Amino acid sequence: MTVWQDGKERCFWANPKNERYVRYHDEEWGVPVHDDKKLFELLLLECFQAGLSWECVLNKREGFRQAFAGFDLDKVCAFTEADVDRLAANPAIIRHRRKIEAAIGNARVFRKIAEEYGSFSKYLWQWTDGKVIYDHVSTTSPLSDALSKDLKKRGMKFVGSTTIQSYLQAAGLINAHLPECFLYNRKES
Repeated sequence: MTVWQDGKERCFWANPKNERYVRYHDEEWGVPVHDDKKLFELLLLECFQAGLSWECVLNKREGFRQAFAGFDLDKVCAFTEADVDRLAANPAIIRHRRKIEAAIGNARVFRKIAEEYGSFSKYLWQWTDGKVIYDHVSTTSPLSDALSKDLKKRGMKFVGSTTIQSYLQAAGLINAHLPECFLYNRKES
């Protein structure tokens, strides 16, 4: 790990040439999220990331925000086939038709889970007993395997174990910052 110009050590993947990516690393990634709207946004973006780089998705985040109604769950749940066609023609996002259809279907499952548990956050955090897990090595885990299996059983798509591991890291259930990174020991909220 190298020390950056600001004197801080960061995870190796944070691209110093992409200010958006560095801000994401420093301000968002690994911060525990309990807000359902934010959890929905991260899940939608992670599902589009499958097979691509997170940097690619992050660079299109604002396009996704506009295309998916500000990540408003109810609005996305109401999307129709015409919306799928509109999104598939939108160069501001990743125009993968199956992922677009999955995002809409996943929104509907997300809402059902939130209704069942009182919030999606309660459903998600119960998998770790409300605690943050430290794991900077794994690309999958028994936790991501089990959660992926449950989400698939409920009808979600593009939620394989690797995608879910990344989601858990992004949402702060798993702190995957490297021990040398200045954020490894961030105080959890």
